[in-house]
Amino acid sequence: MKISFLLHNAYGIGGTIRTTFNMASALAARHTVEIVTVMRTHSAPSLPLHPAVRITPLIDRRPEAKGSDAENPLLEQPTSHIPAAEAKGTTNFNALTDQRIAAYLADTDADVVIATRPGLVIYLAEFGQRRYVRIGQEHRIYGTHQASLRAACDAAIARLDAYTTVSEADAGTHRAHLPGVTTRIVGLPNGVPATEVEPSDSSAKLVVAAGRLIPVKRYDLLVESWATVAAKHPDWHLRIYGRGPQQPVLRRRIDELGLADHITLMGAHSPIETEWAKGSIAAVTSREESFGMTIVEAMHCGVPVVATDCPHGPGEIITHGRDGLLVPVGDTDAIAKGLLSLIEDDELRRSMGAAARTAARRYAPERVAQAYEQLFTELYEARGAAVPATRRARGPLLGLRTPGTPLKTTLKGAVKQLIRKPLRPSASCRVDADGNLTVLIDRTDMRGTDLALTLTRRDDHDGQGTAPLTLPLRPPTTDDAPWTALLDRRALTLAEGRWDLHVVRPGDGARRRVDCRFAEGRGLLDLEPLPDAPFSWWIPYRTVGGHLALRTWHRPAHAEARTIHADAEAINVAGTLHGTTFPADAAPTVRAVPRGGASSPFTIPVTALGPAGFRATIPYERIREAAAHSAKAPVWDLTLRLGPDAGAPADAAPLRVGRIMGDIVDRNKTDLYPATDGIRPYLTKANNLAVTCPIPGA
Repeated sequence: MKISFLLHNAYGIGGTIRTTFNMASALAARHTVEIVTVMRTHSAPSLPLHPAVRITPLIDRRPEAKGSDAENPLLEQPTSHIPAAEAKGTTNFNALTDQRIAAYLADTDADVVIATRPGLVIYLAEFGQRRYVRIGQEHRIYGTHQASLRAACDAAIARLDAYTTVSEADAGTHRAHLPGVTTRIVGLPNGVPATEVEPSDSSAKLVVAAGRLIPVKRYDLLVESWATVAAKHPDWHLRIYGRGPQQPVLRRRIDELGLADHITLMGAHSPIETEWAKGSIAAVTSREESFGMTIVEAMHCGVPVVATDCPHGPGEIITHGRDGLLVPVGDTDAIAKGLLSLIEDDELRRSMGAAARTAARRYAPERVAQAYEQLFTELYEARGAAVPATRRARGPLLGLRTPGTPLKTTLKGAVKQLIRKPLRPSASCRVDADGNLTVLIDRTDMRGTDLALTLTRRDDHDGQGTAPLTLPLRPPTTDDAPWTALLDRRALTLAEGRWDLHVVRPGDGARRRVDCRFAEGRGLLDLEPLPDAPFSWWIPYRTVGGHLALRTWHRPAHAEARTIHADAEAINVAGTLHGTTFPADAAPTVRAVPRGGASSPFTIPVTALGPAGFRATIPYERIREAAAHSAKAPVWDLTLRLGPDAGAPADAAPLRVGRIMGDIVDRNKTDLYPATDGIRPYLTKANNLAVTCPIPGA
C-alpha cells in the first residue's frame, strides 16, 4: 500500500521528525512511502532516511529556490482552520498552508495518510477523504495543549479512522476524555533503531543527560541533585547535552553551587549515540515525557537510565530495578539516591546496562512498523474493504534516489554512475583502549583498488610545511565489511593542529573528503598519554559540515590541568606533568605571561605532588596587582616552569598549562568557569589555560 506521512518541516532535527523518518524507513521495506512536508527550508533533510522514501514539499520557503514560495502573500495571511496557539501568527500555519494542504488531501493517491502534529490532524479531519485511511498522531500527552487547541484536536479525532499516542497510558487518558468517540485510539510507541556505535562498558565515571534545555525537562533538579553526588564522589562527572532557553539559568546555578568543574553543559550534539555510549549512567528528570526517546537511545547503548516516573513514557519503557531505576517526580534527594546506587555498585550498573540493551530491542522500528501495518489492515477490514496491495519501490536504480529527487534525474544519475566509478567515502572512527584510531569506511560507493587515506593538516600557519600523510586502506574482507585504516599513535607523529581526511584513488587521481557517520571517542575518557616524551593527543570529531577530522596536540611536554576551581579568594589548579617529571630539587612555579604587554607578568609558587603531580593557587589579589597599570583588560597565559635547576632541554622550556586530555575538542565552549569580581579562568581555542581580569577602576 501507499503510506503518506504529513510533517510540518522535514528539514529539522526534532523528535517528531526523527520518529517519522524511522517509521517511514521501516515501512519502506514493504510499502511505497512518502513524507509530505508542509515547509521546505533546506535543500536536503538533516536526518538519515531510507532512499526509497520520497519527500514531497508543499511550500518551498527557500528564497533562492526556483519556484520559491518565499514571497507568496498568502504566507502573511492567517489560517482559517488552525487555532492561534498552533498557528503562531502566520509562522506555522497560514492561508497558504490551508490552500496547499487541502489540495494535497483532495488529490493524493495514498491508501493511508498519517498526520503528525495537532495542526495537521485538524487539516486531515477537515479535508481528508474517506477513500484512504486517516490517522492522527499525538507526540505529546493529552493535558499539555492550550484549551482551544485541545478542543479543536478532540473534535478532529472524532472525524478520523484512528488516533495513536506514544504510550498506552496516554491512549487511556484520551479514551477517558472522549467516551462517545468511535475513532480507534491506540498506544503505539515510537520506533528507535539500534545503533552501530560500540556500547558502553560501564567503566567511565560519567553520567549523561540529553534533550532540549526547557523547563519541562527539569534539568535544574539534576543540577541540584549533583551537588549531593559530587560531595560523595568528586571523581564522577555529569554532562548535559542540548540547547534551549534554560541554558543560562542552569549555567548560573552550576556556578552558584561551585560545580563548574563537575557539570559540563555540552551544547547540542548529533549524532547523540556516541555520547550516550561514553556514559555509564543516563539521567532523565522530566516533569512529563510523552514517550522518552532519549531513554531508549541510551538503553540501546547499554546505559541504564535513572528517570523520574513522570507521565507517561518512562514507566512503560523502564522495568524498575532490572534495566533502570524510576524515582519520584521532582524529588532531588531521590534522584541523587538513584544515581548513587548505580555509581556505588559496579556490578549492578553493568548488569542493568546489559538488560537495558535487551529491553530496547522491543522498540525496533521494524517491530513498531508491524504494529502499524496491523492497524492499517484492521481499519480497512472494519470498513469491509479490501486491504490495498503492497506497492513498494523496487530495484537498484530507485535505491540510489535521494529524497525529493525527480525520477528522470535519478535515472540519469544512475546511468552516469554505471560509467563513472563513484568515490563517496563515509566513515566511522573508533578510539581503542590503546588510543589508536581505526577508520572504518563504508564500502558503498567506494569503487577502485589500492585506495589510500590521506591526512592533510589544515591552516599551516606556523610555517612547518607539514606534508600530507598517506596510509593504505585495507580492502573489505567480506561482503559487508568496510575499508579500514589504522592510525597507530606509537608509530605516527602528527603535528599540532586540525587534520582533514580524504580518500584517494591512484588510478584516476580522484580525491574525496571523508564524511563522518560516527566519531566514537569513548576510548579517550580514561586514556593516559604515552609515558615517553613528547606529549601527543588525538581526538577524532565530526565537523560542522559533517566531515571526519582530527584535532591533534604535539608538544615536548605538557602540564594537564585536571581540576580548575575558582573560589572566593583564588583560582586553584591541580594537575599532572606528561613527557617530563619534576627534578628532585626543583622549585616549580606558574608564570603568568601577559599578552601584548598589556600588564605585568607574575609568578606563583607550585607545590609538587610527587614526580608528576602539581598544585597551584593563584590569589585574585596577585592578579589585581599585576593588572594595576593596564590600559585594557589584561589576559595572562599560564605556563609552568620546573625550576631553575631543571637539566634536560625539554624540561628547561616552560610548559603550557591546559586541559587537552579526554574527548572534548573545543573546551573553550564547554569548560566554563564563573568570574569573581571580573577575574575569570578560561580555556583558549587551543585548550590552554588563561586568566582574564577587568581594567582596574572600570
